[in-house]
Amino acid sequence: MADAPKERISAEVKAALKAGEKERLMTLRMLLAELGNEEIRSGAAVDEAGFQTVAKRAIKQRREAAEQFRKGDRPELAAKEDREAEILAEFLPKAASEDEIRAAVAEIVAAQGLSGPQAIGVVMKATLARFGGAADGATVNRIARELLAGN
Repeated sequence: MADAPKERISAEVKAALKAGEKERLMTLRMLLAELGNEEIRSGAAVDEAGFQTVAKRAIKQRREAAEQFRKGDRPELAAKEDREAEILAEFLPKAASEDEIRAAVAEIVAAQGLSGPQAIGVVMKATLARFGGAADGATVNRIARELLAGN
């Protein structure tokens, strides 16, 4: 069972190969390679939490690359990176909505009586712990800054 994420991606690679989906195939093979590298680094099979970390890192890399391509006036390459990020995002749990995150941050701020930018760390830690992998750190940070500035 410890190998489940890697086996799941391997099965997706086979399906993409049979369906002739070249871009999906290439993206999944890169993810499989990154999982293998993570296993080598950690010396153990990648569990579900480790898989989510690897997938999030890969998505973040694709989004940063897409942004750089946009700045460099290369929209076709930016679109390719965006599509790869979307393919990888399919393997993560459904993300929490911005409204859900905003409500949780407001609740944490109110419950602990926090205010000002020095409280960002406390709010971020509590919010990310509550949502686990379902909340994006950048979104939580932005919302926390907005709500803490308003207090």
